[in-house]
Amino acid sequence: MPTFKYLLIIFLSGFIISCGSNSGKKKNDFILQTNAEKGNISNNNTLKLSLINKKNHTIDSVAYTLNNNRIKENTALNSFKLGKQTIEAKVYFDNEVETITSAVTILNSIAPKIFSYKIINEYPHDITSYTQGIEFHNGYLYESTGQYKESKLRKINYKTGEVLKNIKLADEYFGEGLTILNNKVFQLTWKEGIGFVYDVETLEKTSSFKYGNSKEGWGLCNHDNVIYKSDGSEKIWLLNPETLVEESYIQVCTNKGKISQINEMEWIDGKIYANRYQKNGVAIINPQNGGVIGVVDFTPLKDLVTQHEKLDVLNGIAYNPETKTVFVTGKRWDKLFEIEIVE
Repeated sequence: MPTFKYLLIIFLSGFIISCGSNSGKKKNDFILQTNAEKGNISNNNTLKLSLINKKNHTIDSVAYTLNNNRIKENTALNSFKLGKQTIEAKVYFDNEVETITSAVTILNSIAPKIFSYKIINEYPHDITSYTQGIEFHNGYLYESTGQYKESKLRKINYKTGEVLKNIKLADEYFGEGLTILNNKVFQLTWKEGIGFVYDVETLEKTSSFKYGNSKEGWGLCNHDNVIYKSDGSEKIWLLNPETLVEESYIQVCTNKGKISQINEMEWIDGKIYANRYQKNGVAIINPQNGGVIGVVDFTPLKDLVTQHEKLDVLNGIAYNPETKTVFVTGKRWDKLFEIEIVE
């Protein structure tokens, strides 16, 4: 049995390598080479491309693209998005054209800074709420909660914990993140492939929308008339706020690799602050390229709330523009913490 397993691994490895390098129905006459080490390259480096001409064809010209953007044989990567990208070479020769593709993963050039925090205030929070997302609007805290048959959308007086409006989702929906833009509340569901839109004042549901290439709904935030959506992977999708179509995405990366399970998000001072699922910390993300520029460890906060059987991880981060401070809580936590983040 172990021998069979090793043979299977060898076979699958060979299959992946053969599928991942050069594309085409027939065997290519050219091989595309890069200076990426094991497929990875830092965004402070220059990507260098070259061709192996196996049959010594007379090449007329070569056109290179990186994710459909025209590039040269030597291209600085500092202006490109991070994550796995596709390089394509179109080789023109002998009145023919051959297209070769290869993958490269662009990583951030700098390691994330470590940030700490100071607690400014503590406020009551519903200990039964399986918090998925929180956001401030006009001084009130809006919260989306999860779990089947328990999911809700709420408007809350955050200072007292009083629930001012409460909308229960149908039992078949597992509520996820939310964000507020243009007097609308956008709320995700987890695996149902649908999101809901509500009037921000009445919480009356006005419409719904379906997901595109993102298969699940995790977290939302917004800035400058763009909605950002996480789906549990390393990708953060950029949605058109009118059509809610996924128009592009960034991939969250450090200097070591891609970071997956991006969850609840908040836009703060030009950066995306994001919870990671099952982690008691927050990643600070550059929204232009997906680079993680900082990390905040909130692990000690969990010890400051009431300990009980259903207590779960940190989840929920919101910026209050009135106080210019950050608020965090967790799943079935009985406290909402107002904090200041410090380097």
